[in-house]
Amino acid sequence: MEQRLTLQQKLLQKLSPQQIQVIKLLEIPALQLEQRIKKELEENPALEVEEESYANGEEEAAPELRSETDKDNEEFSVEDYMPEDEIPSYRLQTNNYSPDDKQADIPFSVGDTFHESLLEQAGMDSFSERELKLAEYIIGNIDEDGYLRRDLPSISDDLAFHLNMGVSEEELEKILRVIQDFDPPGVGARNLQESLLLQLERKQGEARPLAIAIIRDYFDEFTRKHYDKIARRLNIDDTELKQAVDMILKLNPKPGSSYSNPLNKSNQHIVPDFLLEVVDGELQLSLNQKNMPELRINESYMEMLRSLSRDRNGSGRSNREAATFVKQKLDSAKWFIDAIRQRQQTLLMTMSEIIEFQKEYFMDGDETKLRPMILKDIAERTSLDISTVSRVSNSKYIQTHFGIYPLKYFFSEAMQKESGEEVSTREIKTILKEVIDNEDKRHPVTDERLTEILKEKSYNIARRTVAKYREQLDIPVARLRKEL
Repeated sequence: MEQRLTLQQKLLQKLSPQQIQVIKLLEIPALQLEQRIKKELEENPALEVEEESYANGEEEAAPELRSETDKDNEEFSVEDYMPEDEIPSYRLQTNNYSPDDKQADIPFSVGDTFHESLLEQAGMDSFSERELKLAEYIIGNIDEDGYLRRDLPSISDDLAFHLNMGVSEEELEKILRVIQDFDPPGVGARNLQESLLLQLERKQGEARPLAIAIIRDYFDEFTRKHYDKIARRLNIDDTELKQAVDMILKLNPKPGSSYSNPLNKSNQHIVPDFLLEVVDGELQLSLNQKNMPELRINESYMEMLRSLSRDRNGSGRSNREAATFVKQKLDSAKWFIDAIRQRQQTLLMTMSEIIEFQKEYFMDGDETKLRPMILKDIAERTSLDISTVSRVSNSKYIQTHFGIYPLKYFFSEAMQKESGEEVSTREIKTILKEVIDNEDKRHPVTDERLTEILKEKSYNIARRTVAKYREQLDIPVARLRKEL
């Protein structure tokens, strides 16, 4: 038997805990970073909010941390730290607020959720005890859009298996009809057609009977916007048809989404990560650190480490374990502070290069001045990895004097004009949107005509590319854009 020896070389990269921490912090936006800092302050008593100046504290901490590191030459990992329940309770309490800070209780009204509102309406109805239980079960199966997407036979089977209740489909249908009378209008429908009909039943106006007939008998034709076919079959003129269609278009296709929930509204707020201002004709960039506290290492923990280090020679096992615990917490605090600072530097450096690359655009916000730019362009200018630039631009926003934009908005591919000049695909999309916005809605512009218009403007692109850009703009085809 012949034996062969092979030599294989592998290149492996092992990231330190601090590097992993920096990567994770780069990915999150400003609002999540604020929550991350609060969490770290709660979990690590060696970390506290800066009140005066961090510089002195950092200088004091460094020798202690270095001396311990030089002694054992061992890298500490966050995963090796002691559990939180072993931390003395008094160390989890913070008393680092400035006397100038106002402590005020801010009232916060949550209100009822969508399902709580339906359950409340069911409780106010004249249901028997059995019917109320069935109504609550049906409401539990209604999704957030307001639709009941499970069929009644399946619900009947669930009631039999889980609640040991024998319920017929007719009984469930009867209760469902009552629920469909609840607010908001259209709730409890099993499909879009039924939801629109439920909403139309509560409407008033001359066009109401015709609108009901269209949705009930010609729903498919309506969704495909075959208005001519509907008018012929119903023997009505364009004016009558337009009034009925206008009434239908004002209905809500997702009745559950109209329910006012303060929590949902608050989640829609965008907190910009960068602030860009024009001062004396110059662009000034800054990080949004309005709610970001300055961090420092807790001096009491530093003093504790000094004390434990002095008593190290004559101490027992418990004292050595205490010294290890304190050092781990101090290392973790220092790593986190350094990670925050590195995040700030990376964000500012990357955004500065983006602004420099798109300087003409940022001066006045004219989209036609937006240059083609990909992640590689910024990576080369900053000497950062493409993945790092991607993390910086992901889920981040910048506030300018002409609006708030996600960072990914400024990245786009290049397209060559007939003259050989490179332009951004976003410029082409802007032209497409302007043409479609100004089109005659009775005769919408087709993709073929859009291609011809772009060629007239020296943008020589294929029809399928025009269709792709139109879909990216979330604009339907010409037939579906037709109006009466």
